Amino acid sequence: MAEPGSVSRRRGSKLSTDSDTLALLGKKQVLKRRFGFPSLLAFAICELITWETVLALFSQGFTNGGPAGLVYGFIIAWLSTLSVYTVIAELASIAPIASGQYYWVYMLAPPKYKKVSSYMVGWLTSLAWIATVATESLFAGTIIQGLINLSHPEYTEQLWQGTLLTWAVIVINVLINTIIPDALPKIELLIMVLHLCGFVGIMVALLTTAEIGSAESVWLTSLNRGGWPTQGLSYCVGFLGNVATFVGADASVHMAEEVSNAAINIPRAITAGMIINGCIGFAMMVTALYCLGPDVDSILDSPTGFPFLQIFYNAVGTRGGAVAMGAIVLILTWACSTGITTTASRMTWSFARDKGTPFSHILSKVDPRTQVPIIAVFAVTGFAMLLTCIYFGSATAFNDVISLTITGFYGSYLIPSALLLYHRVKGNILPYGSVGEDTEDLRPRNSDSPEGAASGKSDDVQRIPAGDADIRQERITWGPWHMPGILGIAINAYACMYMVFVIFWSVWPPQTPVTPDTMNYSIVVTGGVMILSVVWYYIGGKKQYKGPVVDEDVVEVVRRRKSSVVVE
Repeated sequence: MAEPGSVSRRRGSKLSTDSDTLALLGKKQVLKRRFGFPSLLAFAICELITWETVLALFSQGFTNGGPAGLVYGFIIAWLSTLSVYTVIAELASIAPIASGQYYWVYMLAPPKYKKVSSYMVGWLTSLAWIATVATESLFAGTIIQGLINLSHPEYTEQLWQGTLLTWAVIVINVLINTIIPDALPKIELLIMVLHLCGFVGIMVALLTTAEIGSAESVWLTSLNRGGWPTQGLSYCVGFLGNVATFVGADASVHMAEEVSNAAINIPRAITAGMIINGCIGFAMMVTALYCLGPDVDSILDSPTGFPFLQIFYNAVGTRGGAVAMGAIVLILTWACSTGITTTASRMTWSFARDKGTPFSHILSKVDPRTQVPIIAVFAVTGFAMLLTCIYFGSATAFNDVISLTITGFYGSYLIPSALLLYHRVKGNILPYGSVGEDTEDLRPRNSDSPEGAASGKSDDVQRIPAGDADIRQERITWGPWHMPGILGIAINAYACMYMVFVIFWSVWPPQTPVTPDTMNYSIVVTGGVMILSVVWYYIGGKKQYKGPVVDEDVVEVVRRRKSSVVVE
């Protein structure tokens, strides 16, 4: 096992290919680089689908906070989450690899804790993405039910029917990901066009047909339907609806090994996607609030299960028109779940490649024809289908699966972000293009081997086959995209504080008094994942997981690169 990620590039040198960049991180190129910047930007935008999520999660923030809480909470969540993903973008530029968070943690953590913390974050990230596959697919499946109810009011929704529709969504996602993966970039571009055009069409339809409310009803009206003792508490609990709108922008990170010029294109796609989605999401939020009409209770208690479908129907006055508008949201939500399936499979495949999962030798296989980890696709969707069985028994219980997408993701973001903040404050990060030390031996060493033991080197100071750098945990190099100086430190510090705030409030129940049905069990779900992963690491995981594995196949690639490096 070698120390990944802290490779110093020589000043004036340039990596000739993305494969060389990946080789410096210890990995051989095995996936096909299908995505350029336009298609990756489309992917980033369509994985957030902010204006659609604003509509789908409308009731959570409205119940606790009301219109004013939604509007101002959205602005705070948008700008604060942008700071979080700015840090994620910096990390992706330093180490553009599908492993993402757990690789960065191994790269940045103190030697004593890097393996166990990396292992824990790997499990947390993998399960959060699998939960997101289940959640987004369920949204698509239940929106289908809502549209059926809208067009046929006599229809009575059943939880088992919603589960079966969700499975149908997942099956289609699997087929797209395994049979026509080369079409994904083009599909994402088409979906981005529909995402933007659908936004304009629905907003215009609402503003021209609905009864428009007053400015006071939108900007100055607060609600506390959760029964909290103060309005401030109600705001904080309802704020999570806005937070959930922006979860999962790291999807582009886990596609790193399928993106050209990943160290630059991933940060650009993440930040541009956040800015674009934030703008149109806010516009849709305000539009929906202006178009609520006088009978708010009928919207929140809509028989369709989704308040936005009732808003559509009340505005246009015809079931056909409302169904057409809802169908646009359905298509975009379904497309989002397709992309999330892609991301979740890449995350699980990557973790299996580093021997972090059971049956890793199977999950890490890549189909030679499609250059897609097909077994990982089936694994994550299979687990997602099992998770949706919880909804079959109880919609309330399934909310705890949804909660994992907030606490799980933000937990996986917080640890590497805090470690990055520590290193940048301490001045441990070299400027991009800095001169590194020559290394005498390109062979990756392992302390378990006789040669490694004889040298007195442990796992934590081993050499990666990097060709031009002595790899040690304490010195890393900025990628080509990062926020400089005190501005970068301020953004990084604020992002960490914000994530702590979000994690704290994400475990609160939606209303009081709290009953077993309304209790938020996310602390049990997320905490259980973290505790069990650490326990399993010490029971048996550490025998298998030694940190990110260095592929022996990259040694010769990096040797060739070293011979062609130009030193200024």
